[in-house]
Formats: sequence, C-alpha cells, structure tokens
Amino acid sequence: MVSENLSIRQIDDGDIEALWALIEQLGYAKDVDYFEHSLARQKEGKRLVLIAALDGRDAGYCILNWEPKYAAFKKLGIPEVQDINVLHDLRRQGIGSALIRHCENLARDKGYEQIGIGVGVDGSYGAAQKLYIKLGYVPDGNGVSYDRKQLSYGEFRPIDDNLCLMMVKSL
Repeated sequence: MVSENLSIRQIDDGDIEALWALIEQLGYAKDVDYFEHSLARQKEGKRLVLIAALDGRDAGYCILNWEPKYAAFKKLGIPEVQDINVLHDLRRQGIGSALIRHCENLARDKGYEQIGIGVGVDGSYGAAQKLYIKLGYVPDGNGVSYDRKQLSYGEFRPIDDNLCLMMVKSL
C-alpha cells in the first residue's frame, strides 16, 4: 500500500543531479547524457520524466514516452511507460505501481485508449513481470523484441536489458 506521503512530479532542470543520485544508489549504468537527453525530449513534448518521492526522499522515477520507437506501439499510436526504477530498500511499497498508474492517468487525460510497457525476460525482471500482469498489462502478441525491434523465428540475441516482452493495457 502506498503512503499518503508519496508524491510524483515531472522533473525540471534542477532534478538531473537527483536522478543521477538515484542511479548511483541503484547501482545501474546509464549513458553519460541519459537524463539530459530525456529532459531535452521532455522540453520538446516527446516524453515526460517523472520522479517519485516518499516522505520527501527521492524514491524512484520513470519515463512516459509519447513517441516510442517500438514499431507496434507507433502503429497503434500509443505511449509507452519506460525505465521504471525504485530504490531497492523502498520496493514492495506500491511506488512502482503508483508511477505506472500516474502515467496511465496522464495518457488517459490526453485521450489515449491504450498504453504500452516493456519488460525484460530474464529472472531479474520477475517482480516487474508479475506487477505488470497484476496491473492489467497483457503481451501485445508480437513475441519478444530486442532494442524495441521485433524478432523473427530463429534469431539469436543476448539475454540482456534489451530483450523484452512488450505489453499493452486498455485504459
């Protein structure tokens, strides 16, 4: 259950350092200009970067991409929730769910009838896989993708963060 003290807001120029601090705490690697690029795309109206804070502490973030590169989502004209990350010690408190629901509400408010999300296929994404299904997401029926490109039968790709099952939800 999410605390009443959870807030979610769109980032601005002053949040870049906080996002890098979250990545450091998570122990993840990102391209050197990842958040700067994301903020620039936000200013162009192509995505939103959202940060969640619990009791005043930055807890996680996600991206709502209005123009995803995955061809099936482009064809359907639906946005994609991307890069959902919550600090390890704050997981299982509803923060990830709240970020996703916030994105769904924003998409619904803009008139979208569907929204998409991708999830890695290896075991480290097990909690996310279960969460997305619990929140009503279903596979889009196109199998797995690699770097947001649909794979064909017999193709080989490494099992890494780019190998994903793409999912959709009706709003």
